[in-house]
Amino acid sequence: MGSYFLPGRDIPLDDGWDVVVAGGGPAGCAAAAAAARDGARTLLLEATGALGGMGTSGLVPAWCPFSDKRRIIYGGIAEKVFRTLRQAMPHVPADQDDWAPIDAERLKRIYDDLVTEAGASVRFHTLLAGVERREGAVDALILAGKAGLTACRARIYVDCTGDADLAAWAGAEWAKGDEAGACQPATHCFLLTNVDTYAYHYRGRIKHGGGEPIIDRIIQSGRYPLIPDNHACNSLVGPGAIGFNAGHLWDVDNTDCASVSAALMQGRKLAAAYRDALAEFFPEAFGGAHLAATGSLMGIRETRRIVGDYVLTVADYLARRSFADEVCRNCYFVDVHAARAEDKDGLGFEAVVHGRFEHYAPGESHGIPYRCLTPKGLANVLVAGRSISTDRHVQGSTRVMPVCLAMGEAAGAAAAMAARAAPADVHAVDTDALRRRLREAGAYLP
Repeated sequence: MGSYFLPGRDIPLDDGWDVVVAGGGPAGCAAAAAAARDGARTLLLEATGALGGMGTSGLVPAWCPFSDKRRIIYGGIAEKVFRTLRQAMPHVPADQDDWAPIDAERLKRIYDDLVTEAGASVRFHTLLAGVERREGAVDALILAGKAGLTACRARIYVDCTGDADLAAWAGAEWAKGDEAGACQPATHCFLLTNVDTYAYHYRGRIKHGGGEPIIDRIIQSGRYPLIPDNHACNSLVGPGAIGFNAGHLWDVDNTDCASVSAALMQGRKLAAAYRDALAEFFPEAFGGAHLAATGSLMGIRETRRIVGDYVLTVADYLARRSFADEVCRNCYFVDVHAARAEDKDGLGFEAVVHGRFEHYAPGESHGIPYRCLTPKGLANVLVAGRSISTDRHVQGSTRVMPVCLAMGEAAGAAAAMAARAAPADVHAVDTDALRRRLREAGAYLP
């Protein structure tokens, strides 16, 4: 690719912020709400037209577990978001803490209220387009939107882009995928409506339950070659509406627009194949099903991981390790989705994924230290979400929405503290004071 020289120009600068959060997924919403709640003038930037990321625009149909099988461990803002949504979905039991379904439209409004009621400002359809650096810090962000190129400046920046775009462009060290750079496969979630929910519950099982799973019969038939494997998570998200987190798309790189564009087109075809296959093999429930929506975001599990002041390892996970500076706990299993070669017949997805490492017993969890949120070499940047500082295996555990919410709240609270300091340095935050603040807000930090 050639190069193009941008001649010197002046662009509008908005420099009235203490904290700017890039990315409005779960981590970004929690970070913006926590920073604003704690007194920081906070701006949240989101490239799409809705907050919530994978739980809303991505159509992920269910939350990963919020409990350690004994109690909810993702407290504070995470628990507030979860309980508010669950209470608004009458078909979800009031005590269902794990794998609870998600009503994406209702969740969008919950995130809107969370962020704005805390006092943060939101800019939708605003894309992070560049990072202006000064020695050891970020000076300003370059944004692209309907007003063209603009800039914004803050004392502290929180990178919740999912791909560590802000930190990487600012010069932070990062890793990506496995040793060869290959990342976990993506999934394009979708929504089927006009489903007979009685038949869905009682006349068969797509994946889990008694009898031969319907997804296995579909694959073994050979009639739907687009359907690659028996990954077929599904949840009743509303009247006659079943959300699907199903199938895989390999070799998708979310840092490459061409790669994601091709995957989205393939994902839409794949969703239509699922509808047709279920109508044929499970007609009692899906004979009249309608493909109502595919996610406007691709379900990306992995890209960049920053190298922070501490790199959380699988040894830490297996040891159920605690840390003096931990800002949340995590109990989700190591969920690294299978490479194409690991599941040759498409029927072994769960054996591969669930068998990599031991699962925790009830009541067990590990800590996530604050140092995993602080990129080496950048004084005024924090990272929260799936791109924190971990090894490749642990990222398969820390990438999911409940823990991203908890990490986001910690990053936002820390950002507000760092923004008040002189100089503003995220590495100098008093983690004892931070942990006290998080506990006051309801965080689970035993």
